[in-house]
Amino acid sequence: MRRRTERRPMSDDATAAEEGVERRSTDEGVEHGSTSDPAASAQSGPSTADESVPADVRKYERFKKMDGAQYDRVNSFLRDRTYVTAREWAIARLCVDFRTETGVEMTKIGENLPELVPFMTDTYSPQAVNQARASFEEKVQKAGATFLYGAMSGFFTAEELDEMMYEVTEVAKFLLEVEGVDLSVAEELDAEDRISEVMREVRESSEELRDDLE
Repeated sequence: MRRRTERRPMSDDATAAEEGVERRSTDEGVEHGSTSDPAASAQSGPSTADESVPADVRKYERFKKMDGAQYDRVNSFLRDRTYVTAREWAIARLCVDFRTETGVEMTKIGENLPELVPFMTDTYSPQAVNQARASFEEKVQKAGATFLYGAMSGFFTAEELDEMMYEVTEVAKFLLEVEGVDLSVAEELDAEDRISEVMREVRESSEELRDDLE
């Protein structure tokens, strides 16, 4: 995989998505999957000091870099680079972070969605939360199958696959950083090395498989 020596700017859209340069407007509307009154979207959510909000929700800081960002801006950035929507991305992360020994706290996630994720402006039902998580998982599986077939098919040279892996890894790392994950240079290089090693094994195995079938 091509070695990264300096982070390349993702784009103006990426900067806007991370810094949240646009504030939510009161006529923004309700995101897909919402279940409460549309008028509630125009109202600001409860203060973080509101005792009605669970303590772990008040302490949650995963998406704080997105304060002030508009849903449509974040969604546009993701749709240009991935198969998932902003709704699916945010809820999939929340389902991991609010997993307990008995399952995912779907009700807590849905009822506190605007407090947990700055660019989400309305509450969701547990069913809508589960639907978004299932949609995320399905899209990841389909994207994985598509990429793996492309890598195994011989359509791309080793250099082209390296270039492709570099680009998709940059997007993935950007999303992790937006979520608040701080990756050191050593950790990034180690991840790139491991990904590169796996891709070499995929190429070698697929070449052997194609030779056997010919």
